[in-house]
This record gives sequence, structure tokens and C-alpha cells, in this order.
Amino acid sequence: MSADGVALQALIEAIEGIDGVRLAVPLGAKAPDWWPWDARGFAVDLAPESVEVRVVAQTLPLAPLLEKTTAQLRAALLDTRWADAVLRVVVADLDAVAFDRKHGC
Repeated sequence: MSADGVALQALIEAIEGIDGVRLAVPLGAKAPDWWPWDARGFAVDLAPESVEVRVVAQTLPLAPLLEKTTAQLRAALLDTRWADAVLRVVVADLDAVAFDRKHGC
């Protein structure tokens, strides 16, 4: 697997390990089984000096959620060429469950 592929997989796994956030995949939560690639990768952009990860927030408040998410993603990038890259976490959507008093605000 290429360095890009290893970093991408590490970022996907990091996000999946965080309660309250999921990748903002344009095709929905799961791609069709017949697809030859992992659609979750569409939520991540790896540029030479920056990394952008688009997420859907499922809990509020956002500030602590984004701090936790950023820390997990930074840790996932430690042993990659993006260890010192600019990291952007973009909340592309807010899940309605975030407004449920039991789960979020």
C-alpha cells in the first residue's frame, strides 16, 4: 500500500474510533458492496502540506468534539509525511441526533 493509502486508512480508522463524529461521505454512510474502492476516502484530502477531513458531528458542543477529533487525527498522522502538515477538520454537516438532549446539547 502507498504512503497515501496508509495515511488515509489511519485517518479513517481514527475517525471511526471517536464517539460523536463520522466521516462526511457524499454517498451516505456506506458505499454499495460492488464498488471497487472505499468511499470513506472521499471525506479526506491529502495534499503535500495539508490534510482536510470532512466530518458529520453527532454531538454538541462542537469545540470539545473538534479538539478530541483533531488530537486523534494528529496522532494517526504521527509516523507519516503529514505529521507536520496543516490539519483542517471541517464539520460538513450536523446530524439531527446532536439536538437530542440524551446525546448532545
